[in-house]
Amino acid sequence: MQLMVGGNPRAFETIYDRHGAAAFSLAYRMTGNRGRAEDAVQEAFISIWRSRARYEADRGSVRTWILGIVHHRTIDTLRRNLVHDRRRTTAEGIEERHEAEERTDVEVARREEARTVRAALETLPGDQTRVIELAYFGGFTHSQIAEMLKMPIGTVKGRMRLGLEKLRRQLAEEYA
Repeated sequence: MQLMVGGNPRAFETIYDRHGAAAFSLAYRMTGNRGRAEDAVQEAFISIWRSRARYEADRGSVRTWILGIVHHRTIDTLRRNLVHDRRRTTAEGIEERHEAEERTDVEVARREEARTVRAALETLPGDQTRVIELAYFGGFTHSQIAEMLKMPIGTVKGRMRLGLEKLRRQLAEEYA
């Protein structure tokens, strides 16, 4: 590590060889996507190289320092992708609002059902809506949501349960 702090590229290669697999494993577990995990690890190691002088041996091991940086970069990647996915979803929602020239009965029913679910989601408190959207539309696990929102996993599960119960009641009334 001292050699890398001094700017030795061979030392950086050694650091990467020793810790790259663990870094990728962490990022992959967090993202569930190989490409996103690779991007997060690449960004993390660029950051490690640039901030190599900040490493303090008395605060923890090299692996702990590296995995901490990978963890934060992966969360940044997830947030960026969440914003991108939301924009894409919003754009797709706009397309759905425009009338199509030809519609099938199935398509009409699907769109009506989507409007009903969106309307029901809008009636929930924001914290419940957010965890449900992240889980069902973002595909994130409870653990990943807890990390992204920086809250205990029990809080995420509680908000999810309450929100889904409210949705279930509301949609049951709608379709009854």
